[in-house]
This record gives sequence, structure tokens and C-alpha cells, in this order.
Amino acid sequence: MTKVNQNFLKLPGSYLFSEIARRLAAYTAEHPEAKMIRLGIGDVTRPLAPAVIEAMHKAVDEMGTFEGFHGYGPEQGYDFLREAIAKTDYAARGVDIKPEEIFVSDGAKSDCGNIGDIFGTDNVVAVCDPVYPVYVDTNAMAGRAGDFREELGKWSKLVYMPCVEENGFTPEIPQEKVDMIYLCFPNNPTGTVATKEQLKAWVDYANENKAVILYDSAYEAFITQDDVPHTIYEIEGARTCAIEFRSFSKTAGFTGNRCAYTVVPMELERDGAKLNALWNRRQCTKFNGVPYVIQRGAAAVYTEEGQRQIKETIAYYQENARVIREGLTAAGLTCFGGVNAPYIWLKTPDGMGSWEFFDKLLKEANVVTTPGAGFGPSGEGYIRLTAFGDADATKEAVARIRTMLGR
Repeated sequence: MTKVNQNFLKLPGSYLFSEIARRLAAYTAEHPEAKMIRLGIGDVTRPLAPAVIEAMHKAVDEMGTFEGFHGYGPEQGYDFLREAIAKTDYAARGVDIKPEEIFVSDGAKSDCGNIGDIFGTDNVVAVCDPVYPVYVDTNAMAGRAGDFREELGKWSKLVYMPCVEENGFTPEIPQEKVDMIYLCFPNNPTGTVATKEQLKAWVDYANENKAVILYDSAYEAFITQDDVPHTIYEIEGARTCAIEFRSFSKTAGFTGNRCAYTVVPMELERDGAKLNALWNRRQCTKFNGVPYVIQRGAAAVYTEEGQRQIKETIAYYQENARVIREGLTAAGLTCFGGVNAPYIWLKTPDGMGSWEFFDKLLKEANVVTTPGAGFGPSGEGYIRLTAFGDADATKEAVARIRTMLGR
């Protein structure tokens, strides 16, 4: 009889956002007249930049000619995009990342999960708590997480690093030795950031213990403060211990187009192997590359017009974040994030549970959020709101919440 991967059977319930969708569908089926405002899942709503559309149209026309047709592309990404990334996202910040260290992919979510393919299943994994669920679930699927302890809301083999109000939502270096460390800054879900000094401590730890930092910087474009690093490679020593994940999803509205990239420095070696070569082998075996048309659109992001246009869109979302943060703070609620990130981490009032407050907002204000408990045990007592909605709808959502609370 065919056997299944038993690790999948250990996964509790459904994926967080699937459960949110289920509750939303059930409520709207009973109340079809309700006008819902979605501030839950982090999906963008603004159209693609004109420069991106123009480049994609041109690429489609190319594909209709014998001279311009493109079949299978390089699994690592076309040189025109890798070179643009290296120049604009790194060299412009004084960071030396070579095009051959950049791997274009169909999403940071995919890469954050797939990166585990090149690591042994006996590695000890450390995750922040609360945490983006993909880091945890994919390691559980691979067998690194052990067993799920329902009473604790934790996996037996994972090392949890609490990110709570008392430590500024910044993880502390574990007392025990770990091998794989997931860090995300600006953080999803808390919206907080790490300083260069804090990241330097992690880089030093990783190099001393031969660990690898898996650094998700999908939201770096939302950083507004000058002293906040945009890439872990701004930190001395990071090239020998860190892999970085970046995405065009939130930066340029590519959630439906699927384009991202991962950086694996040439110097990064573990267990006698170069991780750049291992990741390249994995991609060549399991991935056929991002479509040419999409990559041309992504490359247009790095043109002068493209940069100007996407910055306007990012500013639009940043203003939404300000409206949420300031509006709910004025209502007496405690908010974190929303300054260098598109996420606001809100403390539930009167000690309410995350799912309890989620349901209250859903049914009484018709506003969809994300319960903090879905991101891990330390997320209990919080909800996450996103700034990716329409500006008028965002203002209306804040007004509805304040009315619901009588504030």
C-alpha cells in the first residue's frame, strides 16, 4: 500500500488564512447584505505601475515573433533582471551582491518553504513567536518540527523565540545551539524592525555556531527610518551565514504575477558544501523559471519611471498604515508597527482572545482582520491589520471599529 508523508498528518487544523476565509464565507452567507472591509490577508489592491504594464505588453509582442520568442528560460532568472536587482537593491546601498548570487523565483513564500530542501532534517530550527506560519508548517512537513503539542500550541522540536511587548517584539538569541534561524524584518506580523546592532548579534551567533540565518525582507521597501537596515548584508559577516528572501509582491504589486528572488552568497558554506551550488541544483531540478513576460515586468520596476511609480503606491499604503495606527491609538487601543511596515499589531481590548476579537470585528463592524493567535502562542491577545486596502475603505474600517468600541 502507498504510504503518505506522516508529517502532513501531524499538522493541526487548516492553514491560518484558510480558516479566516471559512469564517468569512460562513458569515457572509448568513448576511449577504453586509459590506465587508478586508484588512486581514496581506494582498495588495493597487494596479500595477504603468511602466510594468508597458514592459509586459512589449514582452508579449516579442513572444509573438520568431526573433523575440522565449521558451524555457534560465532557472536562475534572466541576466537583465538579476543585474538590475544587484545594481539597484544592493550596489546602490553599498552592498556587493553579484548577479550569480541571485535566484529569481515565483515567490518569497515558495522560497522560504523550499529552502529546507537543501538542509538536513536533523537540524534544529528556531522561529520567532509570533511567526509567519509558512516557516513553521513547511518545517513540520519536512519532519524537523517533531510533534504538535495542542495544549501548548507548539511543536516539540522547534525552538520558539518569544517576541512580546516586554522585549520590543525582538527575538532574543536562544540559550541552546540552533542550526537554522528564521528572521523577518520588517516583521510579519508585528510590523516591528531590528537595528543594525541587533542583527549584528545574530550574525555573530550564526557564524560562531555555523548556523544559517534565513532572512525574509519582503517588506523592506516600507522602511521609512534612516537607521533601519534594508538588507542583512549591510551587516558585516552576513555573507558567510545568511540567505535573504525578497519579493516584488508587496513592493510592486506582483502578488498575482508571482516574482521574487533569493540571495545565496558564494562564501556561504556548511558541512563542506557551497549552499549557492546546492540551491542552484535544487532549482534546476524542481523549477523551470519565472515566465519571460513577468521578468520583463519586474525589470521595469528598476527603471527611473518604475521606481517613481512604485514609490507612489508604497506611499499610498504607508498612509493607510498611518490612518489605522493613529486612528485606533486615538481610540485608546495599543498599536505597534505601521511605521516601517504595512502591518499594524493591535493589542486586543479588555483581555479578549484573538479569535474572540476577530469574530467581534467580523460580526459587529464587518471588518476582517487576522487573529494573532494564528501566528503562534505569543500572538494571543493581538490581531494584525494590513494597510493594503483602499484608502476610503481603510478610513471607514477605522471609523466602524471606533463606533463598535464606543470610542
